[in-house]
Amino acid sequence: MALKSSSYQTSATPISLFAHLVFIAIFVLVLVWLLKFREGLSFTSDNKPKLFNLHPLFMVIGFVLISGQAIMTYKTFPATRKRQKLIHMTLNFIALLAAIVGLYAVFQYHHDLGIPHVYTLHSWFGISTASLFFLQWLFGFFTFGVRARDSTTRANLAPWHVLLGMVIFSMAILSAVTGLIEKFTFMSLRRGQEALIVNFTGLLIFLFGVSVGCTVLLPRSY
Repeated sequence: MALKSSSYQTSATPISLFAHLVFIAIFVLVLVWLLKFREGLSFTSDNKPKLFNLHPLFMVIGFVLISGQAIMTYKTFPATRKRQKLIHMTLNFIALLAAIVGLYAVFQYHHDLGIPHVYTLHSWFGISTASLFFLQWLFGFFTFGVRARDSTTRANLAPWHVLLGMVIFSMAILSAVTGLIEKFTFMSLRRGQEALIVNFTGLLIFLFGVSVGCTVLLPRSY
C-alpha cells in the first residue's frame, strides 16, 4: 500500500527551533570573543580597537541574526498575516539600524587610524549587502507596508521580494564569514582558544543561514 505524500513532509518548526538555538550560540560567542579576547567595546575610548569591535558585533546582530529572525517570522510566529508583516518589517528596520551603527564604527576606525576604506573583498560584499538591504527594505515598505499598489500587483511582486531577500541574506552570511576570515588572518591566529571561537562562530553563522533557508522552504506547522 502506497504511503501518503504527507508522511514525508517536515514542518519548519524543528528547523526554526534549531536556528534559534544557533542564534543564541552565535550571540554568546561573539560577545565572549570581543569582551574576553579583544579589548572590549566602546564608542569613545582612546583604545581604537574597542571602536572597531562594535563593527562585527552590530553587523552580526543586524544583518545575520535579526534579519534571519525577520525572514523566519512568517513561518514561526502564529499570528495574522498583517501582524506577521509588521513584525517582519520592524525587525528588518532594526537590523538596518544595527548595520548602520556597525558601518559607522568601521569607517570611523579606519578614518582615525588612516586606513584606506573598502579595499578588501569582505568590504565589497559588505557595502553591496548594505546597499541592497536598504533598497529591499524601501521596496518592501512602499509595496507591502503601505497600500500604494493593488493586491494583484503585490501578489505578483511577492515572490521576487522573497527571492531577493534570500539572496541578500546569503550575501550577509558571506560577508560575515569573509569578515571573520579576514580578521583571523590579520590577527595571525593559529591554534588556541580565540582561534576556536572565531572558527566556531563562522561555522555557526553558516549553519544559521542554512537553517533560515530551510525554514523558508518548509511548510508551517500551524
